[in-house]
Amino acid sequence: MPSTHDKDKPWDTPDIDKWALEEFKPEHNASGLSFAEESNFVTLFPKYREEYLRSVWADVTRALDSHHIKCELNLVEGSMTVKTTPKTFDPAMIIKARDLIKLLARSVPFPQAVKILRDDIACDVIKIGNIVHNKDRFVKRRQRLVGPNGNTLKALELLTGCYILVQGNTVSAMGPFKGLKEVRRVVEDCMMNIHPIYYIKELMIKRELAKKPELATEDWSRFLPSFKKRNVARKKVQTAAKKEKKVYTPFPPQQQPRKVDLQMESGEYFLGAREKKLAELRDKRSKQQEVSEQRRQERAKEFIAPEED
Repeated sequence: MPSTHDKDKPWDTPDIDKWALEEFKPEHNASGLSFAEESNFVTLFPKYREEYLRSVWADVTRALDSHHIKCELNLVEGSMTVKTTPKTFDPAMIIKARDLIKLLARSVPFPQAVKILRDDIACDVIKIGNIVHNKDRFVKRRQRLVGPNGNTLKALELLTGCYILVQGNTVSAMGPFKGLKEVRRVVEDCMMNIHPIYYIKELMIKRELAKKPELATEDWSRFLPSFKKRNVARKKVQTAAKKEKKVYTPFPPQQQPRKVDLQMESGEYFLGAREKKLAELRDKRSKQQEVSEQRRQERAKEFIAPEED
């Protein structure tokens, strides 16, 4: 049977931009009917976000009302809920609203999180808590992702065009799909002990190559740096001096005296409770005198005049 996929299509004209994102309008809903069922999503938020969410919830409600999405803030259960209404016409807007409350729960400020309602912006919440099990190692690698004074994170934001927020055991990212893919790769590899600076260099080279139209159809792998793991030969730690071999004797070692035997030899075993206490007190005082005398001699060294030529 001959293929039909390459036939001319009268509606497919060259002036159509197939990658353009068009805004979904009410007239695009051909039937004009409301959804058959109500869709809702619930997201829990931590206690420390309660005060901030209460202060911005009026703005959240106003932003979602323009898309006919209903939202609720439950401070008793610590949850946020978004629902569709009979007036909702965009099927994808409930997914965008779910991402909005998810970002607000992960400490993303509202002016930044509300941008997720745009069609050209997506989000990705990357879980990094279960990648590294050692807590100290996890903290170091997470700090490596942020960089000194946040410079590494700022460089990634500029190169990927995404907003990145490192919070607790997650990394929240917002931006275009292509940038989110790069962010996830960098974050996961950073937690696997690959430094982000390698990817920053690669992204910088790709940005410069994209400016040259003659390289649009060529393979860029020859321009990109290849970082391979190398097994660096480390100096072997010198072990302690070899122990001399002991002369073999068939007889067992001499039995060591017991604690009671030592007390009998010193006469301590036959002392009463009061006499033992006095002996311990004398030993304690003698040790204190030795320490105080040693400290006095150390302090006196500072007052000894140096020899003059």
